[in-house]
Amino acid sequence: MQKILGYLRKAIEHYNMIEEGDKIAVGLSGGKDSITLLMGLKALQRFYPKHFELVAISVNPGFEFFDSNFLREICSKIGVPYIEYEGHIKEIVFDIRKEKNPCSLCANLRRGILNSTAIEQGCNKLALGHNEDDVLETFFLNMLYAGNLSTFAPVSYMDRSKITLIRPLVYAPEKEIRKFIKRNEIKVMPKNCPMDGVSKREEIKDMLYKLTVKIPNVRANLMGAIKRANINGWKEIK
Repeated sequence: MQKILGYLRKAIEHYNMIEEGDKIAVGLSGGKDSITLLMGLKALQRFYPKHFELVAISVNPGFEFFDSNFLREICSKIGVPYIEYEGHIKEIVFDIRKEKNPCSLCANLRRGILNSTAIEQGCNKLALGHNEDDVLETFFLNMLYAGNLSTFAPVSYMDRSKITLIRPLVYAPEKEIRKFIKRNEIKVMPKNCPMDGVSKREEIKDMLYKLTVKIPNVRANLMGAIKRANINGWKEIK
């Protein structure tokens, strides 16, 4: 946990993610990233100088293997309130719309539900489990497929919903999250999206892995370039 806490605290302090009195909703999908984020924030809560509340929110997308009882048990063990919302995302994206490239619509629907549910629970911030790999993969996706030099920001204020999105795991490499999950023998929910393993993101993930093998410092160099260019608010506040 110490290594994960180090990544969390560094990102939180660099981008002033947590303020005194915040009530933070954590988007809990049951995957390795969201479980690590929830457990990390709960551990941080015990000693962090700024006091904050936590509540976990899950969007049930309607896929076969989604297990809300499993998520409820995790939250109960660490003392975090748990909220589940029936999202019917599978029905909308795959059955009604029959999207050929469903990832963007699926993410937008899920994010909208998380935002509104967080506000209903009195939260002013929503924490999402994007890690360092997600930052770099999104950067390459936008550059190679859309011609844009951009990725998501560590902190984003949503004008329409009046809530702030924070991503405290943006400095944590995916491999370190996997190690944390394996070392602590933490059960995660199996992936059940029909697009898992066949999306453009998976192609980029493979490309990034090959780059890392050939150029050992490539990840640090890319993150440094994103910061120095101040892409999407990546300039450190502190």
